[in-house]
Amino acid sequence: MKQITAKVISNTRILKELKRRRDPKHPQPRDVLGSYLLWLDCPELTPKAKPGQFVMARCGGKTILPRPFSIHQVNNKGNIALFFAVWEDGKGTNWLSQRRISDKVELFGPLGINFSIRSDSRNLLLVAGGIGIAPLYFLAQEAVKKMRSVTLLLGAATASQIYPKNLLPSRIKTVITTEDGSAGKKGRVIDLVPEFIDRADQVFACGPIPMYREMYLQRRKFLKNKPTQVSLETVMGCGRGICYGCTIKTKKGLQEICRDGPIFDLDNIVLEDI
Repeated sequence: MKQITAKVISNTRILKELKRRRDPKHPQPRDVLGSYLLWLDCPELTPKAKPGQFVMARCGGKTILPRPFSIHQVNNKGNIALFFAVWEDGKGTNWLSQRRISDKVELFGPLGINFSIRSDSRNLLLVAGGIGIAPLYFLAQEAVKKMRSVTLLLGAATASQIYPKNLLPSRIKTVITTEDGSAGKKGRVIDLVPEFIDRADQVFACGPIPMYREMYLQRRKFLKNKPTQVSLETVMGCGRGICYGCTIKTKKGLQEICRDGPIFDLDNIVLEDI
């Protein structure tokens, strides 16, 4: 792990604003002000980065604590990309979205446990719900390099929130679904899993906790007990296992998302306590 100052190479909003439906009987949902692809020059960090790991970024003076971001992409020029949504009340992500070319961002990482592809796995199924493509892109990149077959199930609420297909890694199969039917198949991304699970040797997922809960409760139907790794996201205090702020219950006892994760076997997590 290294602490570095990275220079911004580019910062592009690639997904539009998403207005949430308002219901006076329930807590107000947060709007998404857009999703950004931020490229940073940090050759000191990239050689050790692995799919599923993350970095902590200091977001100027807008937040006291650094913010965790999945490593989205890595290239052979010493650059990494972060892909993140900007929430209407997100001080850190708002600050990061406003960075321009040659601006500086303080990072430390790479941190956490990475995804693990078994040596005998040839066909991988990736399930990305919403912003869940963030860590799965890097995994797809590395899997293709290792001559694995990759199928990506990519879901979102509506067409404007689907990660652009032309930006995805080449040589992977992508199946799109939207809840409103405006792109791809209509429905939730998890509804597609039974259609593709038979051919999969391993499953890798990133999405909201309710998606994981349903996958776990119906794993015999959806997953047919195939090995499944998921990426957990949460607010972190330190990112290094010191503050215990991201502690969760697992079947192995208490574990920290930053140090023992963020990648966990689905069967190991006590999801009802998250």
